[in-house]
Amino acid sequence: MPHNGGTRAAVPGLRAAGAGAAGSGPSRRTPKAAPREWVLAFAGAATAAVYVPEAPGGELELVESADADVDTVGHPLPKRIPVTDDSPVAEAFREGRPRWLRDATLGSGPEEGSGTSRGVALGALPLGSAGGGWLGCLVVVGDTDRFGPEQRDFLERYADAIAGRLRGEADRGAPAPLLDAALRSMGVGSFALLPGTGVVQTDPVLLELLGLSADDFDGRTDTLLSYAVPEDAPALMSMVEPSAQLSGCRELEFRIRRPTGELCWLHLCCRVLTGSDDRPRRVVGVVTAAPVLRRSASDVARLQWLTAALDDASTVRDVSRVVVAALREPLGADRVALAELLEDRLAVTVLDPPAPDAWPALWRAEWRSEWPDVPVGALPTLQGALRDGRMSLWPAGAALEPGLAGVGPGGLAVLPLPARGRVTGVCVVGWDEPHEFFPEERALLTATAGLVGQALKRAHAYDAEQELATMLQRSLLPRRLPELPGGTAVARYLPARRGLQVGGDWYDVIALSDRKVALVIGDVQGHSAGAATIMGQMRTAVRAYAVEGHPPDVVVSHANRLLVGMETDLFATCCYVELDMEEGDALFVRAGHLSPLVRRPDGGIEEVEVEGGLPLGVLADAEFPLTSVALAPGSVLALLTDGLVESADLQVDEGMRLTGEALSAADPSDPGRMADALLGEDGRREDDVALLLLRYDGMKVRPVRAGWVVWRLPDAVMHARRFAARTLRSWRVTEDADAVLLVVSELVTNALVHTQGPVRFDLTLAADRLRVTVTDSSPRAPAKPVIVDWEATGGRGLFLVEAMSASWGSVPVGGGKQVWSEIVLSRPEPGPGRPGDGPGEDGAR
Repeated sequence: MPHNGGTRAAVPGLRAAGAGAAGSGPSRRTPKAAPREWVLAFAGAATAAVYVPEAPGGELELVESADADVDTVGHPLPKRIPVTDDSPVAEAFREGRPRWLRDATLGSGPEEGSGTSRGVALGALPLGSAGGGWLGCLVVVGDTDRFGPEQRDFLERYADAIAGRLRGEADRGAPAPLLDAALRSMGVGSFALLPGTGVVQTDPVLLELLGLSADDFDGRTDTLLSYAVPEDAPALMSMVEPSAQLSGCRELEFRIRRPTGELCWLHLCCRVLTGSDDRPRRVVGVVTAAPVLRRSASDVARLQWLTAALDDASTVRDVSRVVVAALREPLGADRVALAELLEDRLAVTVLDPPAPDAWPALWRAEWRSEWPDVPVGALPTLQGALRDGRMSLWPAGAALEPGLAGVGPGGLAVLPLPARGRVTGVCVVGWDEPHEFFPEERALLTATAGLVGQALKRAHAYDAEQELATMLQRSLLPRRLPELPGGTAVARYLPARRGLQVGGDWYDVIALSDRKVALVIGDVQGHSAGAATIMGQMRTAVRAYAVEGHPPDVVVSHANRLLVGMETDLFATCCYVELDMEEGDALFVRAGHLSPLVRRPDGGIEEVEVEGGLPLGVLADAEFPLTSVALAPGSVLALLTDGLVESADLQVDEGMRLTGEALSAADPSDPGRMADALLGEDGRREDDVALLLLRYDGMKVRPVRAGWVVWRLPDAVMHARRFAARTLRSWRVTEDADAVLLVVSELVTNALVHTQGPVRFDLTLAADRLRVTVTDSSPRAPAKPVIVDWEATGGRGLFLVEAMSASWGSVPVGGGKQVWSEIVLSRPEPGPGRPGDGPGEDGAR
């Protein structure tokens, strides 16, 4: 393709502003016909060229070009184009979007849509993206006044393949052919047939699709047709016989049988090129075995695309999006609505366009919510179509009820969606301008309705299954986390985006006492209902062992023995933390789980080095050592599962590092937003994710405590009362002292009378509340008598405790139980010995 510098007029929109922009001359040239020329001819391109930037921000330089016909001179192209130019090529490169001009004249500065009778089509397609910039631009000049949709689709695919070759050049550091190599990488075979001669030229890719070698092919059209299945041969012959077709693009799906006996499907697209006398001069086309060519206007191609897209659609929402993509734009429709039939109501799943003013008033009033519904009887036309199960087509001006008249004033299609002998929903397609329903379109709508009905039925069952899985998962996880003194806990759970969205990750926050809390996070192997069941059992077991008062290592050891004894092959990992909210002392136990992360008050990140044990359920006698760590007020403790930090393309160490950076950068003033920041974008996940955060603030009011070990002597209750009285005087609690001493007497007496072993009582004063706790070695909780007659000498003690207390109860602890009573002080008296004024008496005898 010759270039004559500034003496030749440039292709419209390719002019280069400034001196030196009109130089010409491509760097690569193929002097004879090649497969790329046939492909360009098929795509309606007379000339194609690749421009790449000389340097970042520099001019675009022509590096390779080709003509669709070597017998004629193609359109001249400038050698360089400034990036700052106002041409479509420069604009496409700068903006990163294709520019298509139709009927462009050979003058300068054409506008899209303007045209003359002797215009040409022009396309400028940006190539790939590298480091935030574009690699270059593919320029095609058409031999007609416009590029059709199927031609644009193919050229965009071609541009993607060229971009891939450009990236390969950058990696190799050496130039390589672009246009031919990109075509081969697309897996597209091409051919050129000479009418009346029976001779056909093919490229190696086409022969490979047919299973032939170059030595086995004699270059005859009949030889190629002989490999077609007999039933498909007539249609194939009509496609390649010029006397029987018009100029333009034609498509066909056909079957061949390779020499090995293998049967396969091929996709053929071809065009007839005519001469000046309008007689067929050549037939050029492309053949693929895979959907390399994108969806086109062919009814067969549409249905094939729709079948594949619906096969990938899992949910009702997915099906709705596919229906809109399949019907609205290809049919030129203005509105598409899809609704499920649920008993006698229609539940709308999609309205496109979603703008309320695009639909009649009835639709805006009744179907305005996210999952709106309306009685079928409100729309008689839909009711009749659903009852009969037949498609209804209404031309422009048809008399319809107001709820449907505005949906399609130019034409309305009502498609009942059949599935398994019943109607599952309805699809409504409307046009504003008068629309004529051709027989081909009627057949397409009927076939579409059947495919969508089956997909909608399948998706509804999938949604129900996922809803059941979600309910199961939510029922096994805490509905809400407790409010903690001196800290705030938040948790997040995200299911995996594959298979059944239920897994084995769990978390829990357990308030052990007024000053201690347990945090636990775990992961059961697998993603199934069985894993979720084991998860629920483990969470319940850990909580039960924790509230019994066992230390962390004992809690995890008991849970391990329980899982070993279950009839399951699944194992679990776990990290258990017991935190003293007053002192900030934390005890960690790790069973095969990830180490926790701690964000210090200054923003630094520390991975807690917890001595680990085996996962739960592996060895019954496994040991789980304790690790002690002190937390400063303002610290954030993060417990997480491996789904957050590990995936197929992310190693655990790198994931932990990235999570630590996100934790350091997040604002600790809002733990909820901090958790969301750690989760990042809600993209596709390979594993479920559990995350538990605790911001430790420390208690603003430090309780004071005093304790007494009760000796089993006849006057033991008297000594307990005296100790309590001395403590209350030192704390300046005088007005409510009698009530406190009565509660102490009753609880200590019950412990001495009804239990064996040691007894201890403790007093705790925090703000205006005083707590009395008596601990003994009996696991049996105290029970109030059902009937107490006038002559009974006992049984009234718990009634007195209940009357004197704001609240009371009993909790199990390791080796026994603890009975407690909480009394609200009438008028707290500040002074020495009160909470916050210094340490109180803390006796132990």
